[in-house]
Amino acid sequence: MTQFPAGLEAIIGDVDLVVMDLWGCMHDGIKAYPAAVETLRRLKQCRIPVALVSNAPRRIETVRPRLQEMGIGDDLYEGFYTSGEEVWNHIARRDLPGYAALGEKAYQIIGAQDRTFTHGLELDVVHDIDHADFLLVLGVASPDDRVADFMPVLEKARARNLTLVCANPDLVVHRGGVAEICAGAIAESYQQMGGSILIEGKPHAGIYRRVLADFGVPAERLIGIGDALRTDVAGAKGIGAKSLLIGGGIHHAVLLTAQGIDQAALAKLVAGGPQPDFVLPYLRW
Repeated sequence: MTQFPAGLEAIIGDVDLVVMDLWGCMHDGIKAYPAAVETLRRLKQCRIPVALVSNAPRRIETVRPRLQEMGIGDDLYEGFYTSGEEVWNHIARRDLPGYAALGEKAYQIIGAQDRTFTHGLELDVVHDIDHADFLLVLGVASPDDRVADFMPVLEKARARNLTLVCANPDLVVHRGGVAEICAGAIAESYQQMGGSILIEGKPHAGIYRRVLADFGVPAERLIGIGDALRTDVAGAKGIGAKSLLIGGGIHHAVLLTAQGIDQAALAKLVAGGPQPDFVLPYLRW
């Protein structure tokens, strides 16, 4: 049964580790939420470690400075993990069968901000899908881009049985309130076409296994906090952890009212899917 606490303080007593989402939970892509930053401070005071786990299709070294600019300092968390870092490491190490078989010629679907992602990788970035060994999808260049815009490339890739590597499982994100598709939407369409994909980040277990191993905490003593049922809640539930859904993120149009969470709307939204243990309108202590 989902509970609706007044704040995180009411439910944190039996938690040894917090896995914290970023976008939609800590910030909106442009600015941090003050109450969320204060919550990190309170967790630090309580000596409860926080691992930031994000589906950002970027390396940690490129995300951390932006967080600092928003006021989310390094001192407020003890671990940082991104789906982009996971993909980069797997490509560099070729440590899993799917990655070992990729080849070296990558065709990219990315935004301008991610042009440096392949630095340090032994890859040849090509600009013609007919010459590629695989697709590397990080995101899109414009909020106006749609999955349909990439179908000619996806169809050619599918005809050649190329693998698509996805560095962000999210389907959509709200940047300052404006929705734009993410790499996960393109990967999902390719998979529906029968294409093979490799994908890292929430809700997939790999990134959680790394966190649990690094902190030495059993899953049942962890709480996953985030704004998406499909990734944050499903990921936490999938490893046997507790989950807290932030209603003011990706599901805000359905869940939020002037009084808080619309519980009837929540029941419809989670019907047949992962059900959060707790729900808050916004992250607050």
